[in-house]
Amino acid sequence: MKKRRVILLAILAIVIILLIPLIFKNREYKPLVAPSLSEINYSEVFFTNESDNLKLAGMLMLPEGTGPFPTAVIIQGSGPSFRNNGWYLSVVKHLQDNGIAVLIPDKRGSEKSEGKWIGANFDELANDALSAAEYIKTQNGFEHSNIGFVGMSQGGWIAPVAATKSEDIAFIASLSGATVTTDEQLLHEEIYNISEYTYTPIARLIAPISTNFVKKMEHFIPFAGFDPIPYLKKVDVPVLYAFGEGDKNVPVNACLERLKENNLNDFEIKIYPKGGHALVDADSDTVSKDCLNDLVTFIKSIER
Repeated sequence: MKKRRVILLAILAIVIILLIPLIFKNREYKPLVAPSLSEINYSEVFFTNESDNLKLAGMLMLPEGTGPFPTAVIIQGSGPSFRNNGWYLSVVKHLQDNGIAVLIPDKRGSEKSEGKWIGANFDELANDALSAAEYIKTQNGFEHSNIGFVGMSQGGWIAPVAATKSEDIAFIASLSGATVTTDEQLLHEEIYNISEYTYTPIARLIAPISTNFVKKMEHFIPFAGFDPIPYLKKVDVPVLYAFGEGDKNVPVNACLERLKENNLNDFEIKIYPKGGHALVDADSDTVSKDCLNDLVTFIKSIER
């Protein structure tokens, strides 16, 4: 009986020690300060992904003036998409206010787009993005020689896949998109998520186990093991990678090292010291103005 009590007390002590990070870690959440959908002028458009016979919808934002305008097609991140997403709207409004047209499609299976995003692989999502770019080419008022992709988060993996399928894409900009494999990114993210509840060394031990479960989930299976490097090596248009130095979802240093190891030295790289995954400036709680201005400068510098 005494031995059992000692064991129980030892287990209790271990649990208390492991839970100490929960008590002392600062988890203050600050909402993103972003424009609302009602502040943005847009028109609703529809187009078709012919390869999958899907009717897709989206929002087309035109700058003031008569054009023709350079155009950014937004490729959204993981999960479903929502038109009122403040992160996307922050980027979209800044581009629109600075003379760049934007088409932000509803992800398949979201808002007014047909299909399902769960189970779709990167090749299929790339075809959705290409369908949006093809739609722009059929419309007046746009620089048809300056249509490119702005991939956000997971969209940064999809953008080079889409760009290698067409000779008409003028540029790629990746905001917080990884250059490591999907498996490596997942492990990095899991370590951070678990370390929110315990010590980092323990999180590093647990994360490989939890990632094995995630890899078997329906939403992850289609792109498990994906490596963007073979696609990036085929890209022959200007590329911008923007990272937040404090990104907890993407291993920034590993991403930079992969580009270097594969001699992808012509890409423009921007790192924002105060930014995390959403590239938010901690002082203002808005998406970094430096990042947004750099994106505008990059797109407007494209000549074809």
